[in-house]
Amino acid sequence: MRYINTLHEGETIRNVYLCKVKRSAETRNGKPYDNLILQDKTGTLDGKVWDPNSGGIADYDEMDFIEVYGEVINYNSNLQLNVKQIRKVSEDEYSPADYMPTTTKNPEKMYQALLGYIKKVENPYLRLILEYYFVKDEKFIKKFKSHSAAKSVHHGFSGGLLEHTLSVVRFCEYMAGAYPILNQDLLYTAAIFHDIGKVKELSSFPANDYTDDGQLLGHIVIGVEMISDAVRTIPDFPERLASELKHCIVAHHGELEYGSPKKPALAEALALNFADCADAKMQTLTEIFKDKNTNDWLGYNRLFESNLRKTTIGG
Repeated sequence: MRYINTLHEGETIRNVYLCKVKRSAETRNGKPYDNLILQDKTGTLDGKVWDPNSGGIADYDEMDFIEVYGEVINYNSNLQLNVKQIRKVSEDEYSPADYMPTTTKNPEKMYQALLGYIKKVENPYLRLILEYYFVKDEKFIKKFKSHSAAKSVHHGFSGGLLEHTLSVVRFCEYMAGAYPILNQDLLYTAAIFHDIGKVKELSSFPANDYTDDGQLLGHIVIGVEMISDAVRTIPDFPERLASELKHCIVAHHGELEYGSPKKPALAEALALNFADCADAKMQTLTEIFKDKNTNDWLGYNRLFESNLRKTTIGG
């Protein structure tokens, strides 16, 4: 098995990858070709099939596991595979575990840390709503531990949702200690719940793609619905507290153009937005810099609206 993160420019390889994306296109001269995104647990690789009708290219589709033969080249400072041959492989020719990008951290330790924050919530209603999902719902817990936080951009790997959620809670822990205006119980609860809707917005690996509800509703709306479902099971849950918790979820993207139906109107909602944005951007930078063994400028990045490079260490 040759993992994607071990490939080098100039190599000719024959290996099995998951065909995550397949898009047919035409050159300026009208010649058909296929754009591919190949995936294994270490990342993704762009592929080009310049002659999809040749005898060496067997029938295949998205989400098929395929053996590819081709040359690794450098295109715009990124590796790309010029594919010469493709063969769809059978189930006994690969191990699914090789094709699921996963967190490098221990999921069980992370989940226990998250439960530790739940135990710090003193408000009985907020504690009960947290326990409804994160302590009592075994099906949800299993999915939450293994789910990704995104299709791409940041934490787009198995365990990414848990890793991101715990990081956001830890950012919030600092802010709750530094700024007495923040209600710690509400902030912790909102941070733990903020991306809960992603367990239904995105399908599980290896697809890790938007579900129908993900396309039609999105994780913010789904998350608020899930909170409402839990609230209805808790007698006398304060209506105002439920609205404040839902507002934090609704506003956690911060801006209308970023998908939040409302801008933050509570201090806790603003703190959650800052924590979510900080972790998402730092993880995105981590993934951009991953395997970039250079201090050269990497080029303009649309998300950050800036040219980026690693820090020069040691002078």
